Amino acid sequence: MNDIKYEILIYWSEPDNTFIAEVPELPGCMADGPTYEDALKNVGIVISEWIEAANEAGRPIPKPKGKLSYA
Repeated sequence: MNDIKYEILIYWSEPDNTFIAEVPELPGCMADGPTYEDALKNVGIVISEWIEAANEAGRPIPKPKGKLSYA
């Protein structure tokens, strides 16, 4: 998880009763967890899987930009 440089947005979802972690720079990349820490840990796994799938499909992987202007 320490080598991940993408911005991660974490918020509580009342309807889902869980924390949601989204990675805006990687379309569709998100995870959840019952705690903030679990959501963060889970999204680290999903980021790795997202990048692996993109590589296998020959799709470009966006370079991390850091803090996004709309976040």
